[in-house]
Amino acid sequence: MKRLALLLIALSLFASIQNAAAETAEKPNVIIIYCDDLGYGDIGPFGSEKHRTPNIDKLAQQGRCFTSFYSTSGVCTPSRSSLMTGCYPIRVGLHENEKKGWVLFPGNSRGLNPSEITIAEVLKSQGYATAAVGKWHLGDQPAYLPTEQGFDQYFGIPFSNDMGYDNMRRGFPPLPLMKDAEVIEEEPDQHFLTPRYTEVATKFIRDHKDEPFFLYMPHTFPHRPIFASPKFAGKSANGVFGDSVEEIDWSVGQLLDTLDELDLADNTLVVFTSDNGSRPDLGGSNGPLRGQKGSTWEGGQRVCCVMRWPGQIPAGTKCDEVCSTIDMLPTVAKIAGTAAPTDRIIDGRDIRPLMTGVAGAKSPHDAFYFYFKGTLQAVRSGKWKLRLNAAPKLTDLDADIGESTDVSADNPEVVARLMKLIERARADLGDNNIQGSGGRKPGHVDNADTLTHRPAQ
Repeated sequence: MKRLALLLIALSLFASIQNAAAETAEKPNVIIIYCDDLGYGDIGPFGSEKHRTPNIDKLAQQGRCFTSFYSTSGVCTPSRSSLMTGCYPIRVGLHENEKKGWVLFPGNSRGLNPSEITIAEVLKSQGYATAAVGKWHLGDQPAYLPTEQGFDQYFGIPFSNDMGYDNMRRGFPPLPLMKDAEVIEEEPDQHFLTPRYTEVATKFIRDHKDEPFFLYMPHTFPHRPIFASPKFAGKSANGVFGDSVEEIDWSVGQLLDTLDELDLADNTLVVFTSDNGSRPDLGGSNGPLRGQKGSTWEGGQRVCCVMRWPGQIPAGTKCDEVCSTIDMLPTVAKIAGTAAPTDRIIDGRDIRPLMTGVAGAKSPHDAFYFYFKGTLQAVRSGKWKLRLNAAPKLTDLDADIGESTDVSADNPEVVARLMKLIERARADLGDNNIQGSGGRKPGHVDNADTLTHRPAQ
């Protein structure tokens, strides 16, 4: 009897181990590649004829392009807060810094509140190894750094690459390159940032090939000052901007090759997108869209997006339903076998039906809002976009992607419906001096300091 009991216990333990292994195997890896100031028309799958992007082209051929995919802001910090939290920037208080500036700067006291639950924390709770490689820009105080926000590892520059002493010379201290929570270099040679990021990212994949992992890779470029390594410098048809984009494409290829080599491609969701639109004056293109980085026109916030997950996402397809970076957290949570936080408002929705090509699947959003700092400037619902100028301007984006013609006079009932959505947002999120009921406080620290200090003159 004792032998039988021991055998039953052993079988039970074996079954538990097998079940745990099966659950782990079923959890897909997640890679999100997030470019900085890459425009809607800057990659091949979205119409670029200047930039050679064979690896991103391959990603699109094997996956799905999302042609109405939005960031939540025309600039860096607000858009990144949404990707991390699944919320509009104004909900988490990162629509501006404490001095009413647009983004966070070195030594700002404001940052992503540690009480917020990030996409990394959601996945970490499900047994994922997590790493951020590249630009953070959600606060440089110790409590705001990636390693305090759900990431096991961090390597990169914690804010924009123009916020250093040697680059734009705007009175900042030296630009820090960080490993985890420590500054390991000051004013690193930015020509080599993309290959260095890529080396760290591919090593992370190799190191965690036997467990589910989440790799967040927010590239520094093509944000200015723009650089490319000697292998790519001067090789594109679009100056240093094109050189940088083509090097990012090479980096994408390195990640895809690593997944293939380790037989991980079929169990990995890869998302490639951008934080906001590009600047045409620096070489970028927003394709047929009006506006650019910093605006609430389509060119400021509608961004290129490609997703690949073999066997789950139909290859070589497109989706034009409205979705956004705010949808990444709830969607990835479901993919990992859990759910978005339920103790707070999350603006994003699960877009798996759109990703997997479910017949007739529609956007889960009846409204998508466009804020400039704390000012509500527009709303999109279906094909309609209403801008709040002196008089509301209505555009049919299906017929007029360039937002050139006001059709409000012909569609008063649409204007009235969208104005009700505007009022709903004002009550919840706020607008200028209107305090919304659903906002949460950003992080704040007293006696904030910079990571590095400007050399004595």
